[in-house]
Amino acid sequence: MLSLASPRLGPLVEHETFARLCRSRDFLAASLDQQVHLDDTASAACLSPFHYHRMFARAFGETPHDFVRRLRMDRARQLLAQEHLPVTEVCLAVGYESLGSFSMLFRSLVGCSPVEYRRAVRRIFPVPELAIYRFVPACYLLNHGARPF
Repeated sequence: MLSLASPRLGPLVEHETFARLCRSRDFLAASLDQQVHLDDTASAACLSPFHYHRMFARAFGETPHDFVRRLRMDRARQLLAQEHLPVTEVCLAVGYESLGSFSMLFRSLVGCSPVEYRRAVRRIFPVPELAIYRFVPACYLLNHGARPF
């Protein structure tokens, strides 16, 4: 749980403002595959773009752009590890329009290219064409040591 108060300074963000910021963060998370402008998310929080950016960073420890970028890269890693989509389709599925920009950003954040990441993950966790665990109930898998996704 995120603490909204500092022991010496008091609350970092008022409760009502924090609730509006959470709604706008949920709006950002729900629209990862689209281009969302700062004005749209600021209006969802009923704040000016300047105050929204400042309050978002204060409340969550990252800017709205960093938040969206982190979620997109997490989703890209998930798609690269689990699906058989080409890297171009993964790029488009997570909201990027340029494969070059996506690959360069992926390399800078993850440390390797999307193709290298997929190969490394598949060497560790091979993904069969027909995964038998999809037909086994989740409660059985959890009781026998499988980790939830």
